[in-house]
Amino acid sequence: MSWNPILDAEVPIGDAVDAIKTVIVPRARDLGGFEVRRALPAPKRQMVGPFIFFDQMGPAEFLTGQGIDVRPHPHIGLATVTYLYRGRLHHRDSLGVDQWIEPGAVNWMVAGNGVTHSERTDGTARENPMTLFGIQTWVALPEALEDEPARFEHAAAGDLPMLEGEGKQVRVILGDVWGERAPVETTSEMFYADAVLEPGASIPLPDNHEDRGVYVTEGAVSVAGQDFGAGRMMVFRPGDRLSLKAGDQGARLMLLGGATMGGPRHIWWNFVASSRERIDAAKEAWRAGDWTHGRFKLPPADKAEFIPLPER
Repeated sequence: MSWNPILDAEVPIGDAVDAIKTVIVPRARDLGGFEVRRALPAPKRQMVGPFIFFDQMGPAEFLTGQGIDVRPHPHIGLATVTYLYRGRLHHRDSLGVDQWIEPGAVNWMVAGNGVTHSERTDGTARENPMTLFGIQTWVALPEALEDEPARFEHAAAGDLPMLEGEGKQVRVILGDVWGERAPVETTSEMFYADAVLEPGASIPLPDNHEDRGVYVTEGAVSVAGQDFGAGRMMVFRPGDRLSLKAGDQGARLMLLGGATMGGPRHIWWNFVASSRERIDAAKEAWRAGDWTHGRFKLPPADKAEFIPLPER
C-alpha cells in the first residue's frame, strides 16, 4: 500500500517550537549486561494516551547458552505488548498460551483481573549467539475492564497493515492511524506504530487522536525546529499539525498515543489499577500463592518457579 502524500504537513519552525509539550529522557538501568531505558512513567508524564509503561530493551548481544529468564510474575489492570526489532522471546502464560514473540509481530495480553506470564530466551534460542532489541509497553485498562477475565491475541508481522512510500515504511501495531487499523482488539482508543524513515524522509503526526507521542529508537529526527536523537520521547500538544523529518542517517520511531484515561492510575510493581484497594487485593493474592484455587495461576508450561512479591 502506498503512502498518501496528502497526509504530509510541513515541518514547523519559529513559533511552532512550542508545539512540543514534554521531552522525556529515559532512565537507563543495567540488568547485568542487558540495558533497559524507561521512558514511561516519567516524573512529568505518567501516560501518553493509555500507554503507561514504555521500556526500550537492548540492543543486547548474548553469547551461545546465554539469554533472558523473566520468571512467571503477575499483572492486573493493564495490557502488554512486547514488540521486537531483533531476536525472539518465548511467552508462556496462565491462560495456557505458549507463543514465541518474533520481530514485527504482536502478542497482546490483556491482564484484566489477573494473569501470570513468563518471557524467556530458551530452547533453540540459546544454541547460537543472539541479538535482542525491542520495546515493551503496558496499556492501562479503562476502569470498566479492570475486573474482566484475562485474554490473549497474537498477530503475525504479515497480518499487520504496512504503509510504504516516499522513503518510509510504517507498520501499524495497535489501533487505527492514517486510515489503517491493526487486527488486534484493543481496549480503548489508541494507536501504536513502528516507522522506519530514510534520510530526509518526513512523517506526519496523526490528527485523529488526542494524545500523541514519538520515541526515537535509532537515528535522529527534527520537529518543531529542534533535533532529537535516539533515546528521546517527545509528547505533543493535541491538535497541532506537525511532521517529523529524519536526519542524515535516517531514523526509526515508535509513534504512540490515543484517548486519555478517565483519571490517573496507581502503579505498584507489575500492577496497574484505578484504586489502591485493587492493588492491595492483588498483592495479597500473589503473596498467598494458592496456584490451584486462588486468583492467580502459574503458566502450565512454566510453573517450577516464580518471582516472589517484593518487600516494598
